[in-house]
Amino acid sequence: MRLVVAAHGTRQLLGNAVASIIAKRAGRVLGMESKAAYVELCEPLLTDVLADGQPSVVVPLLLSTGYHIKVDLPQAAEGLPVAMGRALGPDPLLAAAQVSRLVAAGVSPGHPVVLVAAGSNDPSARADIAAAGLMLAEAWGGPVRVATVSGSGAPALDEVVRPGDAVSPYLLAPGFFSDLVRSRSEAAGAEVVADVIGPHPDVVELVVRRAAALLAAEEGEQSQVG
Repeated sequence: MRLVVAAHGTRQLLGNAVASIIAKRAGRVLGMESKAAYVELCEPLLTDVLADGQPSVVVPLLLSTGYHIKVDLPQAAEGLPVAMGRALGPDPLLAAAQVSRLVAAGVSPGHPVVLVAAGSNDPSARADIAAAGLMLAEAWGGPVRVATVSGSGAPALDEVVRPGDAVSPYLLAPGFFSDLVRSRSEAAGAEVVADVIGPHPDVVELVVRRAAALLAAEEGEQSQVG
């Protein structure tokens, strides 16, 4: 059995490296082979990785439930010995990682924060983003408003970010969206734009927990069959 982490993929090498780092660190903790794969824009593609038929647990590095989680990933795993996990977010460990990035950027506890996600037209994704905002507010101990770069159902970044705000990108890796978040936030007067979540230790811990739960479920099913 191996661990496969499935990221969206970006054209920026640094962004794709985040998934590789998380895969290596989580695999080391779990004591199992690990590999990073991508839904699009980067190789190896998840479909190609899973096509070799090796039994795998797949932990998506996608922060909300949307088309990739509902359609692309299940299709890639169809008919194969794969245990597929749910979206990585929302989760308190992600909120803790965001707090760490805010503090590292010099933001004082309690300072007004805007969580900015990529956005989606999927109602499930919008609900996940709203929940992520509530989790960040609890972890931060201060006011958190939510905005998106695109999609519907949540206010746009330009409508939410005010002069003096701190911005916390709800993004796992640098890329197209992180560049937009930074440029638009600064144009709106944000005082600080924190780094993306990245391969933070809390993210690695979350991936380890998700993989361990998938492994335990697989073992439970096998014991029942046996």
